Amino acid sequence: MTPTHGVSGFFRRPQPIKPKAGQESVWDYPRPPRVEPRSERVIVRLGGQAIADTTDAVRVLETSHPPVYYLPFEAFPAGVLVPVEGTTFCEFKGEAHYFDVVAGGGVVPRAGWTYPVPARGFEALRTRVALYPGHMDSCEVDGEQVTSQEGDFYGGWITTKIVGPFKGGPGTDGW
Repeated sequence: MTPTHGVSGFFRRPQPIKPKAGQESVWDYPRPPRVEPRSERVIVRLGGQAIADTTDAVRVLETSHPPVYYLPFEAFPAGVLVPVEGTTFCEFKGEAHYFDVVAGGGVVPRAGWTYPVPARGFEALRTRVALYPGHMDSCEVDGEQVTSQEGDFYGGWITTKIVGPFKGGPGTDGW
């Protein structure tokens, strides 16, 4: 769904999809975002191998965005996460630092990120890394294959339990 222009030219909020039983709407998520611990089993595969398998994830929930899962560093084998130069800044979480993700003889540049000195309220991210699911072979939450959020910036993880519409794709910048 794309936003529409009102008479004044401003973007209107898109019409949220009504969640069914057992689903969540990203339009009910808070802004500023919230960190939430999770116990689902999260498995990430790259280069023909599992590079993370944990039941100790957290997810960040923010209005209009699918959740972003952050996995503990210790869930990754040594050498999979290789720090690289460059940072970005999130007004809520602070300064993000990036990793190349290396597995199965391949390298996915800047496919993971962390907040080594996160802003207040996001301390749980200090020892965790998020991955762009669209750059991995697969990401699963409790056995369900994740669909990646459109666009190349946010890195949200979409499952059948999450409904949108989702920010990130073409025409959603004004949401």
